[in-house]
Amino acid sequence: MTGPRAATVLAVATAVIGSLLLSAPPVRESGPPAVTVAQPAAPPPPPPPPVVLSPEEVEARVIPAIVTLVADSGFVETAGTGIVLTPDGVVLTNHHVIDGALDISAVSLGNGAEYVADVLGYDSSRDIAVLRLQGAGDLPAATLAKDTTTGIGDPVTAVGNAEGGGVPVAARGFVTDLEQTITARSSTDGSRNRLNGLIQVDAAVRPGDSGGPLVDAGAAVIGVNTAGNADSDPSKPAPAQPRSYAVPIDTAMTVVDQVRAGRTSATVHIGDTPLLGISVTDDDRGAEVLWVSIGTPADEAGIEIGDVITDFDGTAVRSSADLSKLMIARHPGDAVAVRWLDESEQQRTATIVLEKGPPR
Repeated sequence: MTGPRAATVLAVATAVIGSLLLSAPPVRESGPPAVTVAQPAAPPPPPPPPVVLSPEEVEARVIPAIVTLVADSGFVETAGTGIVLTPDGVVLTNHHVIDGALDISAVSLGNGAEYVADVLGYDSSRDIAVLRLQGAGDLPAATLAKDTTTGIGDPVTAVGNAEGGGVPVAARGFVTDLEQTITARSSTDGSRNRLNGLIQVDAAVRPGDSGGPLVDAGAAVIGVNTAGNADSDPSKPAPAQPRSYAVPIDTAMTVVDQVRAGRTSATVHIGDTPLLGISVTDDDRGAEVLWVSIGTPADEAGIEIGDVITDFDGTAVRSSADLSKLMIARHPGDAVAVRWLDESEQQRTATIVLEKGPPR
């Protein structure tokens, strides 16, 4: 912490000496006009040094502004964490936390209340989702870093719902690298996604911490915890060097601002998610179907396991990521032309009407 700075003002008084002429009236003399020399402006004061809090103070400031999340897909529950951005319940988290969820519940660690969470929008390419808690008000909101110039060696703390325990757990460490790239795979549709520009830290981030805040020594959020190599199996030794990754807060807030403004883009989806009903993986010919949900549009169109999607509404599909990106701009009720190769290598085409589904 920095103490108040005192400024010393030096006042210089000048004495004016005049003479009094008693026997004659004053004589006015002409001369050159007075010249005023402008003094250079004083340099601005240096910025105050960064706030450095004790680990206990950091946790005390951060924890009330997070929520624990449980995303229910109907067959599995996923635990995660969210960062409260506004008192009325706008929450930032990872897309992969809510990917495929039919229902999302949240518990505020600020007031202990439980809420139903709605998905406002998301960007799977940057692994960011924006939620709103129904009926929330007066929630403590997180402090976001104003100066997001993060440096290697900076101390950090990752806070989250580790292992889905429902209680906050803090993991301390340091920034070890910047602008990192990792490849993540969706647990719901099998698509792969490259995440770029990540902050790498040596804090032991665990499952359930995803979506939680990575904060600096002043308890300001500099990133969103996204992935880590800390093993959740207690029977296995911990990794010799924990390595975790976070989406920079500037990147995350770009998505948040776009979602709240209602601006759909090539990567940002707003509102209800369309459902095709398949899980895919990469194939040299396109996106190979791993499974098909019964009763979904894909099932009714005749798409089967082992088929390869090659074209989606006039655009070639060369990978699972291509298909995911093409679905982002679609909405329930849209009719799309899908072309695929069946197991006998015969080309088939159908017009499919997308249904409402969980976030993808």
